[in-house]
Amino acid sequence: MIRKILSSLVLISSLVAMMLPIGVSAQGSNIEPAEPYKVGTFAVNYEQFVGLVMRDDSLIVDLAAANRALELMPQYAPVNMPNEMLGLIEQYDYGLKYRVYEIVNWLVADGLLSGNNRPSYIHEVEDVDIRAPIQYPSKIMNAAVNFYTHACEGCNDDELARRTQERRENRGVPYLFLKPTRGAVIGDGEDVIMPYGRDEIEYEVEMAIVFGRSGKYISATRAYDHVFGYMVAMDISDRGGRPPGGYGVRSDWFVGKGHDTFAPHGPWIVPKEFYGDPMERLHQITVVDGVTVQEARAGDMIHNIPELIEYASSLITIFPGDVLQSGTSGGTGAGRVERATGSGYLIDGETISASIEGIGTLTHRVVREQSIPSDLSGSQLTPTREYRN
Repeated sequence: MIRKILSSLVLISSLVAMMLPIGVSAQGSNIEPAEPYKVGTFAVNYEQFVGLVMRDDSLIVDLAAANRALELMPQYAPVNMPNEMLGLIEQYDYGLKYRVYEIVNWLVADGLLSGNNRPSYIHEVEDVDIRAPIQYPSKIMNAAVNFYTHACEGCNDDELARRTQERRENRGVPYLFLKPTRGAVIGDGEDVIMPYGRDEIEYEVEMAIVFGRSGKYISATRAYDHVFGYMVAMDISDRGGRPPGGYGVRSDWFVGKGHDTFAPHGPWIVPKEFYGDPMERLHQITVVDGVTVQEARAGDMIHNIPELIEYASSLITIFPGDVLQSGTSGGTGAGRVERATGSGYLIDGETISASIEGIGTLTHRVVREQSIPSDLSGSQLTPTREYRN
């Protein structure tokens, strides 16, 4: 019996060791980072890398290069540092974050983040190309109509209070939809393209939850155990609907949410240990050409983030790097704010910025697609002007 118990313990220890990156031990759990950081995907001279965002978002540290420099010192064991974000996310909670902590502590202790000592793998944020942090999630799950103000666009104060009370008494379950990833996902500074002839395009700022661990039927009480961190997202939306004829329903979620560039993400990810409870801290804002068109806090949310995670994972298995967007607030649709352009919808040349306090800001220029190929058969999506006033 004792031999069997010892054999089982050896097997368990071996499995735990196999789960950790090479050179990272469970003893690393005693390490704390000297400074908070964010993580993102960047490029210098078209060479892409995963980086740490430090010093109030002013510096970008090439993580793999910094790790190689650290390993030149004999007291640090070698660690396989992933060269893309999905790998970092997958391994982070299984020991890799402690190597990241070691890198941060070394950079701070040796003064490498300031002055003339800065090595070549540390860049000013202005000198890097900021790309979408995850290239690309296996799925983007989106909460539709998950803020009370968004559920009552254009309402006066009395109508909003009444509708909010009614909804609180009968919240039901969340409504989720899927959004494309590659093609739709863009990074900070890339253009949002208005598809040819589609002139009813809107903005929606949302907090994006990035998952770090797999799970199915994740209870709301355990939801944050599966979270890696948070980033800013925009759910750009085409309100033009379907042209008449054929399938009779005018609403079309593929048309409304699926166009290229309609899923801005970033500018980076804040690991959950540096953000706190989003249901206490969330403050999100959208600004178009200097006009604030959306602003909300978590208290306006109909289903909270743990509830969204429980619902989503009851339908589909969550994997590391998957993204769940928690919904947008009022300021779209009937409640949209008219700007100097005279339009409530986005127009060619405008600049749209989405911010979440404690994370960062996404900024994009809106560009209208000017033409389509001349040899199309007519099966493409019709411009809205052909069937709407």
